[in-house]
Amino acid sequence: MKYANLGRSGLKVSRIGLGCMSFGVEARAWRLDEITSRPLIARALELGINFFDTADMYGGGESETVLGRALADFARRDEVVVATKLFYPVRPDPNGGGLSRKAIFAGIDASLVRLGMDHVDIYQIHRWDRDTPIEETMEALSEVVRAGKARYIGASSMFAWQLLKAQHVAALVGGYRFISVQPHYNLLNREEEREMLPMCHSEGIGVIPWSPLARGRLARPWGADSTSDRLASDRTAELLYAATAEADRRVVDAVGEVSNLLGFSRAQVSLAWLLSKPDVTAPIVGVSKMSHLEDAVGSLNVDLDDEQRQVLELPYVPHASSFYQQIPGRN
Repeated sequence: MKYANLGRSGLKVSRIGLGCMSFGVEARAWRLDEITSRPLIARALELGINFFDTADMYGGGESETVLGRALADFARRDEVVVATKLFYPVRPDPNGGGLSRKAIFAGIDASLVRLGMDHVDIYQIHRWDRDTPIEETMEALSEVVRAGKARYIGASSMFAWQLLKAQHVAALVGGYRFISVQPHYNLLNREEEREMLPMCHSEGIGVIPWSPLARGRLARPWGADSTSDRLASDRTAELLYAATAEADRRVVDAVGEVSNLLGFSRAQVSLAWLLSKPDVTAPIVGVSKMSHLEDAVGSLNVDLDDEQRQVLELPYVPHASSFYQQIPGRN
């Protein structure tokens, strides 16, 4: 395993982060139950992964519960980096979601109970809250850090100007800044290269992309059936990729070309491309099978040259950057 500092912080994370969205107490739809989830977490640790990402809304909190129990059994707390997120509603009442002071304080306490920990390493905002002043959010997040309930704070999908505004506000209120951001970034959607990645490079913010394999589309030939039950019920995937199918097919074909040339899997080639980007610290990889995990870590052994990167990048066409605009407010 290889490790890198997350942004300009001193926090070192494995170059592959394990996304825990598919882990649950009970098996439902495409979610694994706890018995099936635990060996994947244990194997991740054996492979040197120290970075685990979850959220309070994954499985209604079950992901945090399963991750916390497994890490308590398989790892020393100070040797792992645990990140969780908040924003989406976790209760039906008006204050059950969002990034208000009330929601943040309730959210961190509930997450720590489920994780069975006294702190998380990175507390992340899952989305931008249009209903709460960013000053209130940054002040509350900073108090969470000062209280020892989080070591750092991070962000997720938003516009670059929003992230920069949050960093500016944090400085104005004497608070803590985000050390990382989770953008939607992969070979099928590279729109973050326009503003978000250059801004993160300038400001020293670590980039930890979600959906690095485009919901599995980069891991199989175009038109091949998915081996996951998730595809049938994944409405987010429709939002992200349905409108760009023809352009995406050409990129997937290019991945297959490089994969055949190098003798590595499509998933490994796609992850290696992300890892070759100087501003990317650690893609967040979700797995439901042991082979997915082994494949992801194996991507660290893939070295792409300039010609191969050009083959992968050349078919890309600009995508409409409307994803964030389609995220509803929390009300």
